[in-house]
Amino acid sequence: MGTLDRDWDLCFDTINKLVDEAGKIIASRNSGPKTVSEKSDDIDLLTETDQQVEKLLVDNLHEKFPSHKFIGEEAFGEGHRSQLTDDPTWIIDPVDGTMNFVHGFPQSCVSVGLWVNKSPEMAIVFNPVFNQKFTARRGQGAFFNGQRIHVSGEKCLKKALITTEFGTSREPEKVRVTLENLAKIVPAVHGIRVTGSAALNMCMVAQGVADLNFEFGPHAWDMAAGDLIVREAGGVTMDPSGGPLDIMSRRVLAASSREVAEDFIKLLTQFYPQPRDD
Repeated sequence: MGTLDRDWDLCFDTINKLVDEAGKIIASRNSGPKTVSEKSDDIDLLTETDQQVEKLLVDNLHEKFPSHKFIGEEAFGEGHRSQLTDDPTWIIDPVDGTMNFVHGFPQSCVSVGLWVNKSPEMAIVFNPVFNQKFTARRGQGAFFNGQRIHVSGEKCLKKALITTEFGTSREPEKVRVTLENLAKIVPAVHGIRVTGSAALNMCMVAQGVADLNFEFGPHAWDMAAGDLIVREAGGVTMDPSGGPLDIMSRRVLAASSREVAEDFIKLLTQFYPQPRDD
């Protein structure tokens, strides 16, 4: 592995510029017609923009850092299984919130995390339509458009604003658990928001405008960046059962404080999506 492949400053500068390029593609097409295909079903969508953005990011990163590995949504959709190793690995969602993008709803983003030794080293989540860029590097804090951000620190569940997603699965058991959880959560919290982007939901927690995000069913590329951004903003991430976060498990909880997370977990009916990402 060359010295440049471990130059994290160069890695961050490179991905920052590439994400800006990707954002221009997404923003220019948000309102126009899209060529759409279906992956697992008619809710799990893929556009030519997803494919183009992933190719832009992967090709350029591979050229600059040839020893780095990649985990990406569209490669996974072609049947490749994901394996997270100790090697530097870029985990990429070219368009998180594809359903929103297809409808022209302006809540989608590029999400990229670089993981090393199975831990996040840097992260970028960029919504180009609203020019909202969240960034973080390990030990250096989290930022929104260059300004330092912090979680709200809210500890009282009754005062907490919650974000979540229903996901693309319409499996009867998943739907049942989702509705059961909503019925328990609604009376216990200040409010619930469903925005259509798992990565942006996590960033809302980091920014302090939401207090907790949870979801059963997201993939590694949905949370690989948000995990670091939340923790660098002073928040906590974990499995929705209270254990350590496993980004390959398709389960996530991010919160402004451990206290609000632990109270929230007591409400939940658990669900374990299959298959895992690995």
